[in-house]
Amino acid sequence: MDIKRLLRHLFVTSWHVRRAFPPHNLRAIETAVLNSHRAHIGQVRFAVEGALHVSALLEGTSARQRAIEVFSSLRVWDTEHNNGVLIYLLLADHDVEIVADRGVNAKVQRAEWENICRSMEADFRHGRYGAGVIRGVEQITDLLAAHFPASAGKTNELSGKAVLL
Repeated sequence: MDIKRLLRHLFVTSWHVRRAFPPHNLRAIETAVLNSHRAHIGQVRFAVEGALHVSALLEGTSARQRAIEVFSSLRVWDTEHNNGVLIYLLLADHDVEIVADRGVNAKVQRAEWENICRSMEADFRHGRYGAGVIRGVEQITDLLAAHFPASAGKTNELSGKAVLL
């Protein structure tokens, strides 16, 4: 058990999430996701969580493990072409995780996701949360457009709404 991590999670509240992502940032992120969906047939979701529950911390749940749980609970995997992508931010850990469905992972290398995460984290370190997420969405858009180009009659299978957990 990492005491420093436990304390960080105990002191990050929903106020911290709302401060990092005020309504205008959430609207801008949602607009970026909807614009992204016009460029490809992939599906992008964004979720932010302030802190993990104490029980998850006691179990040693990592940000990656939690991102996979959120990927499943938001049904990002439930797309026709297996091309859903989740951007997950765990604010207390200052950790960004990108979880992609198997159709995307067959075409995009893990290093490319890591580069996008590092780029976003650089913005977050300077308090530019909205800009960091939008930059990540734009970079993911470029990858998805290259591998899953837009097609006529395409519909959005997943909501573009940002999720605050």
